[in-house]
Amino acid sequence: MTGITQRIADIRSNLASMSPAPAAAPSASARTFADALASAVTRGAPTAPTAHTTASPTSVPTSVRNADGIPADLARYGNGRIPADALATVGSTGHRLWAPAAQAFEQLLAAARRDGVQIGITDSYRSYEAQVDVAARKGLYSQGGLAAVPGTSPHGWGLALDLGLGDRAQAWMRTHAGEFGFEEDTPREPWHWVYKR
Repeated sequence: MTGITQRIADIRSNLASMSPAPAAAPSASARTFADALASAVTRGAPTAPTAHTTASPTSVPTSVRNADGIPADLARYGNGRIPADALATVGSTGHRLWAPAAQAFEQLLAAARRDGVQIGITDSYRSYEAQVDVAARKGLYSQGGLAAVPGTSPHGWGLALDLGLGDRAQAWMRTHAGEFGFEEDTPREPWHWVYKR
């Protein structure tokens, strides 16, 4: 059942990232959709966009999540158990996130740079073992510490970043991060930002 659910999520994600052809060529749009669907179903892998698609260079793929808000393409691995090749690297930072979050954060970084703001990354995807280590060192949030219960952190799904932010960068994030799908969602942790889109 998990395999079928994953295939459906992959197909939806692939189709959602395609834009229809211009209105003057509706048959090309129909062929693009039909070709993409048929190819995804028969080959079992997402297809690359065809020449008929037009994607904005700053657009972020539609994020497919399950009913619990977990990235559908990562849910089968478990929190903190995601292999490196299932995540995307954020630019040249070496930090990894769920692919839509990584792309959105790269766009956020570029926008901040255009505004003369520097944003650093101190942490991103966190394995289960790393979550256990952080909880042991920093204590559980529910007990006054700074760590989620291991296996429940959004870091373990590649959705969260801990950032190095000066006052100006923090103000910029609070003003603009939502435009890119990121929210500051944890009181007492102004460095912690989660991708919610």
